[in-house]
Amino acid sequence: MDVNLPLPLLGGLSPATFMRRHWQRKPLLIRQAVPDAGALLDRATLFGLAAQQQVESRLVVGAVRPADTWKMRHGPLPRRALPPLKRPCWTLLVQGVDLHLDAAHRVLNGFRFVPDARLDDVMVSYASDGGGVGPHFDSYDVFLLQLQGKRRWRIGRQKDLSLMDGLPLKILRDFRPEQEFELDAGDMLYLPPRYAHDGVAMGDCMTLSVGFNAPARGDLAGELLQRLAQDAEEVAGTSLYHDAGQAAVATPAEIPASLHVFAREALLQIAQEPAVLQRALGEYLTEPKAQVWFDPVSRDLAPEAGLHLDRKTRMMYDTRHVFINGESYRAGGRDAALMRRLADTRSLAARDLARASAAAHGLLQEWAAAGWLHGN
Repeated sequence: MDVNLPLPLLGGLSPATFMRRHWQRKPLLIRQAVPDAGALLDRATLFGLAAQQQVESRLVVGAVRPADTWKMRHGPLPRRALPPLKRPCWTLLVQGVDLHLDAAHRVLNGFRFVPDARLDDVMVSYASDGGGVGPHFDSYDVFLLQLQGKRRWRIGRQKDLSLMDGLPLKILRDFRPEQEFELDAGDMLYLPPRYAHDGVAMGDCMTLSVGFNAPARGDLAGELLQRLAQDAEEVAGTSLYHDAGQAAVATPAEIPASLHVFAREALLQIAQEPAVLQRALGEYLTEPKAQVWFDPVSRDLAPEAGLHLDRKTRMMYDTRHVFINGESYRAGGRDAALMRRLADTRSLAARDLARASAAAHGLLQEWAAAGWLHGN
């Protein structure tokens, strides 16, 4: 993708301009960002996904009368578990649709001017008239693409982010919108993190949202520490703590300051080893989600036909490694360039494969057998 060329998806802005002007800064409304959005997915297909055990789904029923309250139920949700279509104020939310439908995966790929490490998934919602999930904010960027029908969005830079008590949803207590838009099929709204918004269906409608990963510092540290622990002995060594200068103590329960220093230096030695930290981060970022599984295959790749990554495969790289589905490989030279091309374009042509070494061919065959990639 040439990030300096105008992109219809962004209303004629280039990805470079969008990232500079809007990303994590200010909203953007794009009319007819995807003119054929209505053909991407129909209601019956979405309902079918919601009924599956391996698909994450939720049913939200809003308050129709003043005495009502919000209700939420987690899937799987067979059709009989959903309210009648004519009943107002309910919403079905289906997460990770890109893992199951090629059309949704293609939509997600359209946003790869943002690093893959930040892309999360595609969620699709169906709402009856008046349906929504209440005024709320997300901690990450989001693109809201109207697939079918109409939805009214109210948005605002919300300072008071306190939530209503006793509800199954995170609904803002005092939502104060500043702008209002009506989106038709094909229209899209971009919102930066923590930008309050409330979308209400005007008649029944379907909305697709592209969400992004924004790991919390503490969560990321915890994940990395678990992975770094696997290399702790190799990196930090096996040197034993010694304290030849330790004086006799009258307070034996107090932990010596020198032992604090020894422990801190051991941790710093691991964290400051670039290759180890890079490997741990890459493996974490490409780890498939818990509900993701692959179908192993027995047939070999046909190099003359080229190949492409499975839509569920996550593949990234850094200066030293190639990462795929939570595994890491050291790569250099021509094979490294080939693997990076595969990660960037998610496919390889036959002419690319012709330049691969025997070792690279063997690795690609292993990934194909695991169901991580497929022949064209």
